[in-house]
Amino acid sequence: MRLLHTMLRVGDMQRSIDFYTKVMGMTLLRTTDRPDQKYTLAFLGYGSNPEHAEIELTFNYGVDHYDLGTAYGHIAIGVQDAAATCAAVKASGGNVTREAGPVKGGNTVIAFIQDPDGYKIELIERDA
Repeated sequence: MRLLHTMLRVGDMQRSIDFYTKVMGMTLLRTTDRPDQKYTLAFLGYGSNPEHAEIELTFNYGVDHYDLGTAYGHIAIGVQDAAATCAAVKASGGNVTREAGPVKGGNTVIAFIQDPDGYKIELIERDA
């Protein structure tokens, strides 16, 4: 078995594509528009399946906001330098919600950012 993608429902497709490509450095891999079913999909990532997991953004026509609920946690992305990544996110207009620093009770350096729809993304510092 292999993790293929994580789906997030978004309120503004272009705003979300801009965030994940311009702020997070992902590549827009493909899009699908299904007007008869009233939704659009965009797949983004740092590479495509099967070598890399992707993020699937889903925009349902006429829906511009979702309640995230209390069950959703976060997406995690490995980075070489969490502090530098936070600085780049801020410089691109992104929202850092926890600056880089050690995880409570450990030594791993983490940080958190938030996408335009409120989804949290954990940055975990690790070697390439």
